[in-house]
Amino acid sequence: MPKELIFYIVHYGYLAIFSYTFLQEVGVPSPIPNEFILVFSGYMAFAGSLYLPLIILCAFGGDLLAAAILYTAFYLFGKFMLHNKPRWLPISQHTIDKQAKKIEQHGISAVVIGRLSPFIRGYVAVICGILHFKPQRYTFIIFITSVVWSSFYVVTGYFLGPYWNYVIEHINQFKYMFYSILAITIVTVVILFVIKKQLSINK
Repeated sequence: MPKELIFYIVHYGYLAIFSYTFLQEVGVPSPIPNEFILVFSGYMAFAGSLYLPLIILCAFGGDLLAAAILYTAFYLFGKFMLHNKPRWLPISQHTIDKQAKKIEQHGISAVVIGRLSPFIRGYVAVICGILHFKPQRYTFIIFITSVVWSSFYVVTGYFLGPYWNYVIEHINQFKYMFYSILAITIVTVVILFVIKKQLSINK
């Protein structure tokens, strides 16, 4: 993790966590994924420098605000923005079409999976806006997924605190472990959702 990033989190604390989370989720490019920023922030809570609930609140707030802004902007001006896309917006028509098809086919479950998946979280907000996904449903989903996403990574960093030096030395292995755990969690949620839906149909 870059020393500059550590410096800002150490010195600006909650403001830095909120700002980094918001800017990256709203589409500003960053070499360090938000997931690792949150894990490091969780470690800072373990070290006693920051308060765990406030870290989660800041990450949750930044993520929620970014998801709301992207959704609203593309809900209102989606077609215009795609035809006049700024260079900084890292989204292709192919990705939009691919994710839009999944959301149209699987509905809520696809939105939940996308919101909990690294790298495509911002795309979900954009696509939901373009497809005019129901605002009430979207609001509920982003609220729940923001809580789950921010809590998962911050708490993970907190519990990794005693082993932090080992984690830094083997960061790549832990990266795959985090994503594997997240993938298992998402698959479990989807399976439970499908089972519940089938049971309701068969009643």
